[in-house]
Amino acid sequence: MPEHTPYEPEGVIAGTGAAGASDLAVSEARSLEPAPGGPRDKPRGLWSDAWRDLRRNPVFVISALVILFLVVISIRPSLIASGNPLHCDLTHAQQGSGPGHPFGYDGQGCDVYTRVVHGARTSVTVGVLATLGVALLGSVLGGLAGFFGGIGDAVLSRITDIFFAIPVVLGGLVLLSVVTSSTVWPVIGFMVLLGWPQVSRIARGSVITAKQNDYVQAARALGASNSRLLLRHIAPNAVAPVIVVSTIALGTYISLEATLSYLGVGLKPPAVSWGIDISAASPYIRNAPHMLLWPAGALAVTVLAFIMLGDAVRDALDPKLR
Repeated sequence: MPEHTPYEPEGVIAGTGAAGASDLAVSEARSLEPAPGGPRDKPRGLWSDAWRDLRRNPVFVISALVILFLVVISIRPSLIASGNPLHCDLTHAQQGSGPGHPFGYDGQGCDVYTRVVHGARTSVTVGVLATLGVALLGSVLGGLAGFFGGIGDAVLSRITDIFFAIPVVLGGLVLLSVVTSSTVWPVIGFMVLLGWPQVSRIARGSVITAKQNDYVQAARALGASNSRLLLRHIAPNAVAPVIVVSTIALGTYISLEATLSYLGVGLKPPAVSWGIDISAASPYIRNAPHMLLWPAGALAVTVLAFIMLGDAVRDALDPKLR
């Protein structure tokens, strides 16, 4: 008597092409399911994607390391320069590099290396505080004008047009020429006064674009207040252009401080500034070029680092470049 083969559903399914493909798809889908307690992919947003791109960008890494070094020596310049930047000895005036003084001496016999290191504190302080003031004032005024519109928006637009018509260096010569203080606060106040219109216009445009999105309209239909719309729904999605512009502008403010100090209307002695040292070294550029090259080089590297950082942040936060 012939033996009967037991009925096997798997064999029947595998015998048909469509069913076999379906069974294979089901098995593959099961194999792709995360194991219980295993890691699951988290939803990524603009900021997480931007941070991932920044970590892989060598331009960002290099510029961030340079800026971190500048911040450290600005907080504790004695870590790499233990001397006094105001201690001078005329017997060493305009001398070149020597043991313990790698950058040589300036026209007053002061150690150039010590003054360059201590000058980083002034430049970083002015740049950071001016950028924070400009970003805060410009974002608040521009954001409110873009959100509410009306006559306030029109008035702010005309005021920004007036400020854009003022040359920055000429405005500094006029406004700071009457200031006798040698601290950084008059220079920071001048930069905030003339710098906020640019950030204000960018913040206004970002808010106008963001408030037209569907999620903002849905939140408004659900009864969200104006303050909640601004702080919870619009501001987080409109702040990226402001951050990019402010990061790039930070280097510009550092160079502006050096320019105003070079012209004699910014910081004044006994303050230590790269602009002051460049101004004092200009008449001796043929006889003692080291007096000019070291502070000018430090200024150029600092400004370049902040501009490169701003470019990297812009590329990471711009969805069109993805």
